[in-house]
Amino acid sequence: MIPKLVIVTEIIAPYRIPVLNALAQSPDLELDVIFLSENDPTLRQWKVYKDEIKFRYHVLPSWRQRLGRYNLLVNRGVRSTLHRIKPDVVLCGGYNYLASWSAAYWARAHRVPLLLWSESTAWDRRHGYLLVEFVKASFLKLCTAFVVPGKSSLNYLTELGVPEQRIFTAPNAVDTTLFSKLAETARSNGPQVRARHSLPSRYFLYVGRLVRDKGVFDLLEAYSRLEPSLRASISLVFAGTGSAQPELLERAAEIAPGAIQFLGFVHREELSEIYALADGFVFPTHSDPWGLVVNEAMACGLPVIATSVAGCALDLVQDGWNGFVVPPADVSRLAQAMANLEDSARRKEMGSRSRERIEVYSPASWARGILEAVQSARRQSYPQR
Repeated sequence: MIPKLVIVTEIIAPYRIPVLNALAQSPDLELDVIFLSENDPTLRQWKVYKDEIKFRYHVLPSWRQRLGRYNLLVNRGVRSTLHRIKPDVVLCGGYNYLASWSAAYWARAHRVPLLLWSESTAWDRRHGYLLVEFVKASFLKLCTAFVVPGKSSLNYLTELGVPEQRIFTAPNAVDTTLFSKLAETARSNGPQVRARHSLPSRYFLYVGRLVRDKGVFDLLEAYSRLEPSLRASISLVFAGTGSAQPELLERAAEIAPGAIQFLGFVHREELSEIYALADGFVFPTHSDPWGLVVNEAMACGLPVIATSVAGCALDLVQDGWNGFVVPPADVSRLAQAMANLEDSARRKEMGSRSRERIEVYSPASWARGILEAVQSARRQSYPQR
């Protein structure tokens, strides 16, 4: 009998649709996805691409309130939806929502294996808070198996005492084929694309929220430390919005020579064009469970500069091979890495290697990892009460 899997996750994020579609195509399971909300407009301006969804899904009634850095999301109908579907396995995308706990206790009551989709790493900014650690440890005890996106998350779970044989890797992925194809088209129409977005002739690119924890001030400072002759020939482009934007604009105005451009929020259809014409992608985060923008940039053939605390760094960025890995908040090392991309032959070679490496981080690979975890969880004995 084909097992039924229910995934409980927060929103209909555009980057999750391709991987969920790939999983739904598997003949070895039936998939239902429970979304706690369609979107989070207080944090992101993503479109909801419902026309691309090829799996059964349910959006629960919800109430959301953002309190500073914290996101409170309360739902109705978790248990009744699970009871109606009657899954054989439940996969929760985290433990920080009440709905995740409701799903976990439903699974426990019905002796259904519970999987945790965990992206946390040892560098998570919440790591070390006593309440967070207590909640985390309590949720881990309810789980039969775990799914991680890569090495950093796997290492973190083993540090918490989870046996490695209970951890399965489903590599974080985006629609690499789509991004690659759109980037190739953009490059073949470079002058028109550049004019349409008012892009400079050469630029380093950052994509993401404009908040301090993403290292955006480090990036701006690193750019200001580049040799004046280099800054005169290459710009810095930020794509995204966030609370740090006014201060970034103020500081950017003081940098000369050089040009800093703020594009605002860019939707997926245009984002590949922005990636395609960049010299390199910079991900200067101070704490990030993964960083799917790195997947996108690599699919578009860019060399990548990332900090060592980015969850994706161990898997995706090989220092000196397809980019550079630098310590977080190390402005000098970041500036040096940016200067190292001045050589066009080096950029091209690194970009080609990025494209090569990201091929295996596909929606199909993610689906295989999830399926393996589901099949293993069904074979394991259920944790005792």
